[in-house]
Amino acid sequence: MVVDEIFGRTELLIGTEAMECMTQKRVIVFGVGGVGSWCVESLVRSGIGHLTIVDADCVCTSNINRQLMATTATVGQVKVEALKGRLLQINPQLDLTALQKVYTEETADEFALDTYDYIIDAIDSLKDKASLILRATRTKAHFFSSMGAALKLDPTKIQVAEFWKVKGDPLARALRQRFKKQGTFPARKFKCVYSEELVRNQGTPMAPDATGLLPPKAQVNGTLAHITAIFGFMLAGLVVEDILNEG
Repeated sequence: MVVDEIFGRTELLIGTEAMECMTQKRVIVFGVGGVGSWCVESLVRSGIGHLTIVDADCVCTSNINRQLMATTATVGQVKVEALKGRLLQINPQLDLTALQKVYTEETADEFALDTYDYIIDAIDSLKDKASLILRATRTKAHFFSSMGAALKLDPTKIQVAEFWKVKGDPLARALRQRFKKQGTFPARKFKCVYSEELVRNQGTPMAPDATGLLPPKAQVNGTLAHITAIFGFMLAGLVVEDILNEG
């Protein structure tokens, strides 16, 4: 299959010049779980030519309900490696780097953020998310962030707003409180995908699955694939929109 044929419908819509621009952009996505996995799928299918995916986790059974690469066949595999195989089947010529790493303040310098055109945040950890926001907004890269996608049911409530204007999202509120307490703030404005909806868990708390794997989180909340996927697609859409607006 010729790569040009793969993106023929995309080029028909956006034009040859924009398509060429898409193939030249360098994008890094932190976190390829319920939100990030769908984001990178959309980016690759849209023609992004240079992509780095970052996640330290392995696929566990509880991921299957919402994460793109999570199936009964991939349980136990490194997430970025399982996703890498799929993405290269979509575009064999994709320049793809898969890093099984955790982004933290201590590891931040390992990712060379200044070398990217776009930085996408789909991290769950409050501390690490805050660090990435501060670092990313001090680069020249365009930066987009996902707020909390758990405890949501209604896809029509998902929207985009500038970080300081996000309403009704506990994660955004916690981040703003953290920045104010530390007296350290993002260097510039940036857009977030979020939803004001907040429903309660109805089931019993999760226990480790048969593999013994369970994400190391203080609290595990319910999620659905159509919500996390829309969050991811909207992040990808922000990248595509920004590239087209540059033209």
